[in-house]
Amino acid sequence: MKIIKFIDLFAGIGGIRLGFEKAASSLGFKPQCLLSSEINQDSRWVYQANFKEQSFGDIRTLEHLPEHDVLLAGFPCQSFSYAGKKEGFGDTRGTLFFEIMRLIDTNKPQIMILENVRGIQTNDQGRTLKTIEYEITKRGYSFQFFLLNSCNFGLPQNRLRAYMIGVLEKSPKLNIVSDCGPPDSHSYSQQLSLFQQHQFSCVKTILEDNPDPKYDCSPVFIERLKHHFKGDLDKLHGKRLIDYRGGNSIHSWELGLKGECSPEEIELMNRFILKRRNKEFGDEQDGKLLTQEQIATFFNAPNLDDILQGLVDKKYLKMINNQYKPASGNFSFEVYKFLDPESIAVTLVASDANKLGIYHQGRVRRITPREAARLQGFPDHFNLHYNDDKAYYQLGNSVSINVIEFIAKEVLSKVLLSEIYLLTHPTI
Repeated sequence: MKIIKFIDLFAGIGGIRLGFEKAASSLGFKPQCLLSSEINQDSRWVYQANFKEQSFGDIRTLEHLPEHDVLLAGFPCQSFSYAGKKEGFGDTRGTLFFEIMRLIDTNKPQIMILENVRGIQTNDQGRTLKTIEYEITKRGYSFQFFLLNSCNFGLPQNRLRAYMIGVLEKSPKLNIVSDCGPPDSHSYSQQLSLFQQHQFSCVKTILEDNPDPKYDCSPVFIERLKHHFKGDLDKLHGKRLIDYRGGNSIHSWELGLKGECSPEEIELMNRFILKRRNKEFGDEQDGKLLTQEQIATFFNAPNLDDILQGLVDKKYLKMINNQYKPASGNFSFEVYKFLDPESIAVTLVASDANKLGIYHQGRVRRITPREAARLQGFPDHFNLHYNDDKAYYQLGNSVSINVIEFIAKEVLSKVLLSEIYLLTHPTI
């Protein structure tokens, strides 16, 4: 059995490694990790608990790489993310990509597989990705870029990520095609994707039968939901709880989380949000203050004074210099999105993975860390962090195992297996 030596940079809790090792083993290789690097102490604890290896810390203090075949790196993505400041390489975190290049110069692998957020493609009008491609190709590597959605690889999660592949002095033709998947989890359907060999999955396949009661939502919150839906909690499936959006959403004033609202108060708040979303009073963010006169243009009730004061008293509106703005924040909700068991989940992210909910077997609850791990393709024997909040955060930052496995299997079979075949079947 041929040993394939690899290095795992920005290793996190080991998601890329898991997918790569599964792919290598399935092809008859014996994967051997020579070095892993991860700066976060909590993630290093989980990595060691699962792989029985201590990760190296800060990559910037690593002087060189040992001789290896494959380099894996899910390098930090915040500076490239739509959710970040979009500063790209102007952000010091963005320069960590160049640490990968510095280390590759010390010992070039035959293959590199990199993962990042989709925003890397458009960051700085495409210049960030062009820079990455330039740095990789000038070192003698081919460069291929793909956008892939986890829901096309047997995982019930709408997770679109960027994957970059470099092969030294070769340009293999890979059977990988970018496929962004559904625009959102609401529009998901059992349709064929470009990856027709993969089976679709839905949220109900990752749910635990009897999770700990500590994941149940509070009785007060559940009662407000029952009241809002007149006892039919099946209507929770796919609902988002957010105060600055319309559409398929529930707002805090509709639930009465800070106090029961009259139909008039609810109508005013909903129109307020709609007008802000339509930017009828300017292009500023949703929190722009409106005067009573502006509010009267879309809600001209005779008792408008009383309605506004009632909303201020209940703290759904805030008044500043005789102007009004919504005061309810999204963090007032125990759950920000209820998953639909028959569909796919929204993207699991570090900041609020602990606020995804489900109505299942008569219980209104948050998804468990194990369910979050299943959304990413982690096996049930994988040891998660003992602190739930840290486990949610790490899983939201991790990769989808199934996608990495597919990519690695394709690259290894087209590059290393073909070389082995040529060595064992020389041309006569």
